[in-house]
Formats: sequence, C-alpha cells, structure tokens
Amino acid sequence: MTTTKNRVFIFDTTLRDGEQSPGASMNPEEKMRIARQLEKMGVDIIEAGFPVVSDGDFASVQQIAREIRGCQVAGLARANEADIDRAWEAVAVAANPRIHTFISSSDIHLKYQLRKSREQVLKEAVAAVARASSYTKNVEFSPMDATRSDLDYLCQMVEAVIAAGATTVNIPDTVGYAIPEEFGQLIATLFKRVPNIDQAIISVHCHNDLGLATANALAAVKNGARQVECTINGIGERAGNSAMEEVVMALKTRKDFFGLTTGIKTEAIHQSSRLLTQITGIAVQPNKAIVGANAFAHESGIHQDGLIKEKITYEIMTPQSVGIAETHLVLGKHSGRAAIVKRLKELGYALNDEAVNRTFVRFKELADVKKEVFDEDLEAIVDEESTRPQEKYRFVYLNVVSGSVAVPTATMQMEVDGQLIQEAGFGVGPVDAIFAAIRKITGTNYPLLKYAVNAITGGTDAQGEATVQLKFNGRSATGRGAHPDVLVASARAYINALNRLEWFGKDAKKVEVA
Repeated sequence: MTTTKNRVFIFDTTLRDGEQSPGASMNPEEKMRIARQLEKMGVDIIEAGFPVVSDGDFASVQQIAREIRGCQVAGLARANEADIDRAWEAVAVAANPRIHTFISSSDIHLKYQLRKSREQVLKEAVAAVARASSYTKNVEFSPMDATRSDLDYLCQMVEAVIAAGATTVNIPDTVGYAIPEEFGQLIATLFKRVPNIDQAIISVHCHNDLGLATANALAAVKNGARQVECTINGIGERAGNSAMEEVVMALKTRKDFFGLTTGIKTEAIHQSSRLLTQITGIAVQPNKAIVGANAFAHESGIHQDGLIKEKITYEIMTPQSVGIAETHLVLGKHSGRAAIVKRLKELGYALNDEAVNRTFVRFKELADVKKEVFDEDLEAIVDEESTRPQEKYRFVYLNVVSGSVAVPTATMQMEVDGQLIQEAGFGVGPVDAIFAAIRKITGTNYPLLKYAVNAITGGTDAQGEATVQLKFNGRSATGRGAHPDVLVASARAYINALNRLEWFGKDAKKVEVA
C-alpha cells in the first residue's frame, strides 16, 4: 500500500509560476484546459494562481476550484490578511482547497526588500499561517529564498509555522542558487533539527538558473521531501522550474534507487507538453528530456543497431510510457472521419461531435494540399478549433500581392465584434503588409516583440506554424497560427495575439514571486 513515506506528491504550478514566463499568460478558457489536463494526469495539487493580484486571476482560480474535483486546488497568498482572505474566497468552493502563503526568510530579502527584522518576519509568518488555518486545515507555508537563509533562523521559522498549523512546509530555492548535494543536506538538516517536522509534509520548489532544478528536487526527495513543486516543460520565472516530466520519470525509471512513487499517469505527459506549447507558443527544445522531439530519436548507426536487437540497449524508458506511440497511422486525403477520430483518441483527445466535425473539415482542407498529415498537424488543428471564449477579432479572408518588382500589398477581411471590415495594407514585404492591414482594421499599433515561422513537420508541403508576440501596457501576449500557407498562418497568429491582449487588458498588474 502506498503511504506518505514512499509517495511523492506532485504540486503543479504551471498556472501560477509557469504563467510568469514572459509571453506565457493564458486566458481563462486556456487555464481551464490546462487544469483539466493536470487533473487527467493525476496531479495531486494544482496551484491555480495568485487571487489577490487581479480580478482576472481571482476569477480563474475560482473557476478552476469550482470545476476541478479530482485534485487539491491551491491559491497563493503573501503573509498578510488581505491576501489570505482573498485566496480563501477564491478556493473555498474547491473539493479540497489549500491556501499557500509565503514570506521571505533570507537576510538579503529582509534587508533590501522587506526592510524588516527577523523577529517581525517570524511573527508575520506565524500570524499568516494561523489566519489561513482558521479557514482550512490544508495550509502550506514557504520561506522564500530559503537556500540563502541563515540555517538557525530557517529551522526556527519552520518549527514555528508547523506549530501554528502549517501541514505542508515548502523549502524554495527561489533564485536557483543551490547545488544538489548542498540542497539535499539542507533538507536532511531540517529533519534532524526541527522537532515537530513529522507533523508536516516537506516540499521543495526549485528554480533552474544553474540548470539544476530537477537535480536539486531529486536530492531533496532522497533526503525526505515528499512533495515537489514543478511545471510542465519546466516553464516559469527566469530559467524556469523543475520540469514535472523529468521529476516524475526519474522517480519511475529509477525506482530501484529512490523506492518512491507518484500518482501521475505518465502516458499523458506528451499530450500535456504539447497542449502547453500550443497554448503559450513557447516551444520545447528538440533535445529536451522526456518531451523533446529528439528524446526518443536515434540517428547513430551503433545505437540503431543496438535498438534493432534489443530496445533496452539504448532506451531507458519506452516512448509509450510518456504517451508517444511508436506506430504511425498515415493520414491523407482518402482518410475517413473514423480514422481521424481513432487517431485523435490515440493522441489522448476526447472531443465532442461538434469539435470533431470542425477538426475533420480542417483536416480535409489540409489533406488536399499535403500528401501526408502528421500527428503534429492534427494537434495544431485541434488547438485552433478547440472551444475558446468569444473573440473580438476573427480572420475571414486574405489576399497578398508581392514580388521583386511589386509593392507588397495585403487585402484583409476580418470580423471585429461580428462586423465585417476590409482594408488593404502595404509594407516592405508580404508579412509587413499583412500586419499593416490588420492594424488598420483593428485600430491598434502594438509593438511587435517577436515574429517566427517554423515548419510543424518535414517536407515542402508542411504546415507553417507562426508565432507573434505583441506588447501593450507592460503586458505581452503570444499568438499562434498554423496553415499550409505561412502568410495565412502569420495573419492568424497576429490576430490570436490581439485577442489574447483583449483578455489580458482587463487584468490588473501581476505580482511576481518565486
């Protein structure tokens, strides 16, 4: 039987710390899609957001708390009454709500940021936990910048917050400063020196500034930590967080070493990674562990020879264990609806009839211009056709004239709040002309931070996947569009970014924490 002793709880903070990645902001519908996927994976705790920072964040956390029933749902709060009250208001409707409150513990933060004494901060930490405990017994406390804190003071704080009612104490490596051996020893020391530590679960939250986030998390687990805070694809503030897929698969693959389990359904890992990439536009590097495009690719002749004879020679885990199928169903213009539905199910999608119909229509359009439609093409179509909130701007029509002796001209037709508008734009190239036409139609002129086009699959008939990042009022939004014509993909991506800014513009300024 699995017990706390040999079970590691997975606390996913993709929707909170992950959203602090530049350009990774998500609208409420996209956050719900991620939350449902996390629930499907078997995540233990979802940190849904930071309710006090904006009305939008509050509404998203409350919606997730209301609709997600298979996971604990946590709201983040600074160590003050207003934050804690607001967090509880957001998560109270959850099946199993958690309040996660924090305050810095390092002298660096106390001196330069909080400008308070150790005694003041300790008192505020205890008061915050007591306040949270008056709402729920599921309270987590984090001493921010713990790895640069005085050890005696850290032990004192951990003991005090557990006595005040914290049932989980998280030890964050806020700035990614720790080295695995050092971090493991810190966790071991806390277990030796904090007398009431057996009354709480010890958690860790590691940042990747030195590329050691996953290694640090595993070192902590080896020394007694039983909760890991992580994100899909390792996204997050600065260089990101411990990657959930790396932590989970390390524990699963090396169960002989750790002797520990998680509740994660690992077969859903690949789909979860793809979903996050599609929503945020933040690509995964090809050589990324577990979920990168090359993670299960072998080019070396020696490796190939070994794999043919016995897969275990060069694969320590199977592709299927993370949701990647070895077999490939070739899809083309002669494929029927049943084949598409079957492949979508194999990829992990459970779509209603309306969504299947929209996907099938787009598939047929693509199959007319591509010899073969790949899994990545289908995933891109599903992402674009998935149910979204009402959009202010919608692509209708595009015609482009360009060439070495022509003035690049784009004629665009769009719907703006349901009204058809057509304009022409001119530019130094076809993409510039398209963006000029969109700006005319929408009456916007936001700075363009990023524009990129990549082929989703190989071949000259591959779909183009365009990414556009726009900035307005200090907020950036990343839009994505896919189409065999890269100019259409570019237009769709720009419009998608505008729609995201419409959502984000309603929100107040975010408060960034580690």
